[in-house]
Amino acid sequence: MFEGFSLSGKLAIVTGGASGYGVGVCEVLAEAGAIVVIADIDLDGAAAMAESLRASGREADAVRVDLADEASIIAAVAQVVKRHGAPWLLVNNAGLQDREMLVDLTAAEWDRMHAVNARGPFLMAREAARAMIAAGHGGRIVNVASAWLRGMMVVGGAAYGASKGSLAAFGSGAALELAPHGITVNTVLPGGAATPGAIHAKGPRPEGPGHRRSPFGLCDGRDLGAAVLFFASPAAAKVTNQQLAVDAGFSIS
Repeated sequence: MFEGFSLSGKLAIVTGGASGYGVGVCEVLAEAGAIVVIADIDLDGAAAMAESLRASGREADAVRVDLADEASIIAAVAQVVKRHGAPWLLVNNAGLQDREMLVDLTAAEWDRMHAVNARGPFLMAREAARAMIAAGHGGRIVNVASAWLRGMMVVGGAAYGASKGSLAAFGSGAALELAPHGITVNTVLPGGAATPGAIHAKGPRPEGPGHRRSPFGLCDGRDLGAAVLFFASPAAAKVTNQQLAVDAGFSIS
């Protein structure tokens, strides 16, 4: 492997790593040498994913976290630090993508979407950054927003898009504040994928620009994982406050 992409011995926390895009992200990071902690509300699924990685000769662990619960986030990150030390990388991957038409959209649904997709990643980043700063070795935060922000929109996605826009904007502020500590913050904008979350999302049919086929078809978790690996690697040491769309060519379709 080109050493510029090696994460040998580096600790990575991946939220939502038990299913969907997160599986591919965890696989790619583990193959690059990272010690991967799968942080998921589904602890059994996270433990199974960690065991799968260990069975292939990788290092992995699992921890339960509820992104809608601040106390759960604080406890989860503290548990990781106690077991393994401060993380080098946080991947804010977990998210909701249910749809509800604007005229039917309730404040409760808006708040639920933002609690998991924006507030949760902020809290994860805050806790991870505190540990990184205390350790004094720098670090990386990669937020997973959505190509929805580049026009891959469908009806019923106002709350989802707003939450992902909030996450992307948060990344810029975090990048500014964390740069003096050697911590970079970047954002990946994944395109359409046949993940369980997408397949089972509630709401109206996903009609709109984002429903058209991209030149390279659907993305998968390893496509996203490759982008995360770049931002996490030594090769991206001078890269921060950037957005990278992994959208299978949607922007030229």
